[in-house]
Amino acid sequence: MVMGRPSNRGDEERLPLRGVLETQQRAPGPPPSPPPAHHAAEQLKEARRGGSRLWRASVRAGLLLCLLTVPGVLLLLRWQADSSPQWVFDFEAPEEDDDQDIQDDMSDDLSPSPQIAYDRLLGGLLVEGFDEKSCRSRYQFAHYQNSPSIPSPYLIERLRKQEALQKKCGPGTKAYKEASKQLKSGQSVNVTDCNYLFLIIHAGLGNRMLEITSAFLYALLTNRILLVDRYKEIADLFCEPFPGTSWLVPSDFPLNNDEFSQSSPESYGNMLQNKVFGENTDRSLAGNRPPYVYLHLDGIYGFHDKLFFCEDDQQFLQGFSWLIMRTDMYFVPSLFLIPAFQDELSRLFPEKDTVFHHLARYLFHPTNNVWYSVTKYFRSYLAKAEKRVGIQIRIYETKGILQRNGPFPHILNQILSCAQNEKLLPEVSMAEGAAAETQNNQTAAGTQNNRTIAVLTTSLSPWYSDEIQKKYDEQPAVDGITVKVFQPSHEEYQRSRNKKHNMKALAEIYLLSMSDVLITSGFSTFGYAAQGLAGLKPWIMFRSENHVIPDPPCGRAMSIEPCFHQAPSYDCKAKKDADLGKVVPYVRHCEDVSWGLKIVNQTHL
Repeated sequence: MVMGRPSNRGDEERLPLRGVLETQQRAPGPPPSPPPAHHAAEQLKEARRGGSRLWRASVRAGLLLCLLTVPGVLLLLRWQADSSPQWVFDFEAPEEDDDQDIQDDMSDDLSPSPQIAYDRLLGGLLVEGFDEKSCRSRYQFAHYQNSPSIPSPYLIERLRKQEALQKKCGPGTKAYKEASKQLKSGQSVNVTDCNYLFLIIHAGLGNRMLEITSAFLYALLTNRILLVDRYKEIADLFCEPFPGTSWLVPSDFPLNNDEFSQSSPESYGNMLQNKVFGENTDRSLAGNRPPYVYLHLDGIYGFHDKLFFCEDDQQFLQGFSWLIMRTDMYFVPSLFLIPAFQDELSRLFPEKDTVFHHLARYLFHPTNNVWYSVTKYFRSYLAKAEKRVGIQIRIYETKGILQRNGPFPHILNQILSCAQNEKLLPEVSMAEGAAAETQNNQTAAGTQNNRTIAVLTTSLSPWYSDEIQKKYDEQPAVDGITVKVFQPSHEEYQRSRNKKHNMKALAEIYLLSMSDVLITSGFSTFGYAAQGLAGLKPWIMFRSENHVIPDPPCGRAMSIEPCFHQAPSYDCKAKKDADLGKVVPYVRHCEDVSWGLKIVNQTHL
């Protein structure tokens, strides 16, 4: 008999409960004759006594069942409330000598590196009061990464004001319910103290982190509440950043965000083209004003969409209570070119190239499953190394994508040339049999070198990390340092709509951010996110052409900031195209994308 399945046997017995309830099959035959009248009373009394015994037995059985069931239910509820985190990578993590479960409180002396001063609030970016067990990464991240920059007191002040605004106007509040109701009605919504920016989330994980950071800074500059799309696994990846409220748009949000595109009539660019706001230069709000404006800042967006980055248009957009934004870019550099924002941005970020660094560390706190995998992997493979080198590999060869990202020997040679030329990895001995000879000589002399460099590679293909490890296994480093190469996952293809794929990607971004030095692939938002969190200027590998290694194979980044790939080239004041990388000293063209813009910490051109 299979447990949990009903039997098809119509003549199966129903088992009795403690010998009281029993059903037996009777052989077919004539019905029994009725009992004599003088026996009826006796049978009735016996039936009553039997019923009483049955009732008492049933009560006892029910109580016993409750006693057996309740503890199990309580344990299940407790497990659901505080369940152990799950390992997101596909192989079993090794046992650690001093492993401590992430559910236990982490004491200060467990810092992976003694030189890291433990600042749980990240220089004031964070506040106390969150439930630590529900989001371990929020206050533990400082154990693993020391910021080279201190946030400005003004940035901290503005973050506290933004938190109060989010709590006052966020989901579940009277203000939000009223604003949502007016939005649903399709009527014009009056600007109040509670104005909203709803960000439609899409694209890969690196792009998501860049677009959320950009949208949050814009919300900060324009005193808007930031709401993000709840249907793109954000809650599976990141904890809530704002105390006492949620940044996830409620499930009953009245607009269908899947319908928005560049052709949407509600887009700002289309409304400008169709003269919905009139033809005068101040774009009068008279007439039938729409209840919201959709901002299409995504991919190959049009000329009128790019007018979002003009000061006159920004002043006009302040007249709308609801802005809906779709973007996949880090558009922060263009905000620095809007005169109305420049003074505020200078106060927020005296070190101008720390925008993503501070805001990402404030906004993004991996959920416990992701964080458990980060810390477990770090302690298992990286923590004891003398030096940690992160190498982020992104292949852009068209042929390579069809062939699962390679293998491409010229990319491997570019990685090794960059790492060795810049002294990030040691040179190898070219002599035959050098590995065995060096080991024998060190053993005989009693001078075994215990120095280790841990190389963390991230790639969709395992071939590159395997080949790097093979190089150092076959030919030892000239100074005797041991090089060990690790790669947490190799997914072969990018699957940005797969939850576990994105959890692995986020874990790897944070592992890269715990490196001492970084090598990244140009044009990759994945690398941008890692370098920004780390506060490191990476060595950027330039894109090769015709399978030829660039000369030089890599170059040091000007700043830790990401690049705005699709930056506009329109000078709003002059009303013509211009080189916007030469307007102010702190916005330059990117090293890896010549037409893009990035923020640098410079004071003169």
